[in-house]
Amino acid sequence: MGQVLDTIQSFFTTNILPPFKITSVAAHEEGWDVEVEVIEEEEYMKKYAKDMLLGVYETKINKDLEVVSYQRVSLRPRSKTLKKEE
Repeated sequence: MGQVLDTIQSFFTTNILPPFKITSVAAHEEGWDVEVEVIEEEEYMKKYAKDMLLGVYETKINKDLEVVSYQRVSLRPRSKTLKKEE
């Protein structure tokens, strides 16, 4: 799993850049599903004294440790908790 985390760290550092945190990793037959939380537009939010926005991204990694897709699935104020549907 260490290589999966390294792949995500590298991808998000190169392509997204804001502070982020890996919140879940799930293995399956085709590779891994990874959820990452990203602080969005931090400078804008500080400038206008607004709550920071937190973007939640779903990322898919294949067995060759390549990021094959990622998408933001939600955007919310950082102070608001995320409620997952069961």
